[in-house]
Amino acid sequence: MRSHTPPFSIKFAASLIVLVVLVFVLFLLKDVLVPLCFSGLLAFILLPICVFFENRKVPRALAIVFALIIALSCIFFVFYLAYIQIADLNTLVPLFTQKAEVWMKDFQHMVNRNFHIRKATLFAEGQKYLTEILKNSSSFISSTLSTTSGFLVNLSLIPLYVFLFLLYRDFLKIFLYKLFKKTSVHKINAVIKRIKEVVLSYMTGLILVIIIIGSLNTIALLFLDIPNAVFFGFFAAILVLIPYIGIAIGALLPVLVALITKDSSLYALGVAISFAVVQFLEGNFITPYIVGSKVSMNSLAAIISIILFGNLWGISGLVLALPITAILKVIFDSVDELKAWGYLLGDVGKVEEF
Repeated sequence: MRSHTPPFSIKFAASLIVLVVLVFVLFLLKDVLVPLCFSGLLAFILLPICVFFENRKVPRALAIVFALIIALSCIFFVFYLAYIQIADLNTLVPLFTQKAEVWMKDFQHMVNRNFHIRKATLFAEGQKYLTEILKNSSSFISSTLSTTSGFLVNLSLIPLYVFLFLLYRDFLKIFLYKLFKKTSVHKINAVIKRIKEVVLSYMTGLILVIIIIGSLNTIALLFLDIPNAVFFGFFAAILVLIPYIGIAIGALLPVLVALITKDSSLYALGVAISFAVVQFLEGNFITPYIVGSKVSMNSLAAIISIILFGNLWGISGLVLALPITAILKVIFDSVDELKAWGYLLGDVGKVEEF
């Protein structure tokens, strides 16, 4: 007796319904799923450190604690350096106040000259709009604070999640064996190994890219004699976590500082040009050479994944988009029914000929 195969329209409709439900669940549970995703990535990064201690007869739980202490120490050290640099920015506040007054006067003169609006009228209109903004801001602030507090509570659980992921990694692997019992253990292990390689390559490569980009930005800012060059250089480099637009966003602060501290706007133009050059080098040479050897993904798939995850999870989605998409590509490549999607995400430079 022949098995009845449903028509393509039915299968497409069912797949579409499943996709819509999946996206809705991902959006609804973002405060829980985002910390879990970050925890999973951190667990992959800390796994070699845990294995290093475990190979020296250190109990697994204690090895994980050592790895977490090392990771948290590095994070606190980076935040401490950032705090020192931010504290130095207080000296720029008086300069910013003076410049803001000059800009405001120039703006008033420009409006008065071109639109014949008096200063008193302009001030009254600005005060009216400011009052409206303040009235409408209370509900926005309260909702933002409640959302942020919930996210921070879940974010504080990341060390616990990382600890449990590393502690139960054998247990989770056996769960995968049982879940995909029709798939050979060897194939499952190969997929896990490939995911581990991709995540480690992406994260370690990203750290190296941040160091290189931060150094290039700092050199450019020092050459232009911009204050707090190290902070602004590496702040923009850290924003490489937001692909394609991170450095451009990071350039806004040093451009503003150049406008405040320098008499000529050419310094601000120089900052913008230097960061644009670094952005070009990062996108076309540095990141593809350092990260792209293991994470083969075409630009179209990368941009679409960034937009989708950005709309789904906000800034966290922008950061998580590429590693999650790279993991999905590994999974797609290992499943016969999904290999076409894995090929669609892959590097265009490796197009197969038929």
